[in-house]
Amino acid sequence: MALPTVKLFSLALKSISKPIAARLKQQAGIHPKFRNLIISLAQANHRISTTLQRQLYGHSTNVEIRPLNEEKAVQAAVDLIGELFVFSVAGGLVIFEVQRSARSEARKEENRRQEIEGIKQREDDLLKEVELLRQRINELEKLSRGRGLAGILNFKQGQPAEATNPI
Repeated sequence: MALPTVKLFSLALKSISKPIAARLKQQAGIHPKFRNLIISLAQANHRISTTLQRQLYGHSTNVEIRPLNEEKAVQAAVDLIGELFVFSVAGGLVIFEVQRSARSEARKEENRRQEIEGIKQREDDLLKEVELLRQRINELEKLSRGRGLAGILNFKQGQPAEATNPI
C-alpha cells in the first residue's frame, strides 16, 4: 500500500517541478542583481563550451570568443536553471527511492537472519534432546545387562523382581 503512494507522490513532484522551473526562469530574468549574476554565468558557460567544441573539432582555441548578447545570455542561463531544477528534483527522487529500497532490503535480510537463528536454535535443542535420549537408552541397556529382560519389565512396572516371586 505504501509503494503506490510513494510512486504517485514522486510522479506528482516531477510534474510540479516543471511549472516551478518555468516560474524560476521568469523571475530570474526580472531581478537585476540575479540577472547580472546569471548573465556572467551564461557568458562563462558559453566560453567554456565553445572552447571545448573547438578542441573537439580540432580548431584553433586561441581565437577570441565573442560574448553572447544580454538577452541570449539571460535566456541560456534561465534555461540552464530550469533544467538544473528539474534534474535536481528527479535526482533527489532517485536517491530517495534507492534509500527506501535499501531499507526494505535490510529489513528483509534481518528477518531472514532471525529466521536462520531460530532454525539453528531449534537444531541445537533437538541435538540436546537426542543426546538425552541416547543417555537414557544407555542407562536402560546397562540395567538390562545387569537384571535381564524380566528385571526390566518388572522395573518398568515399579515393582522389584524379588517382590513378585515369594520363596
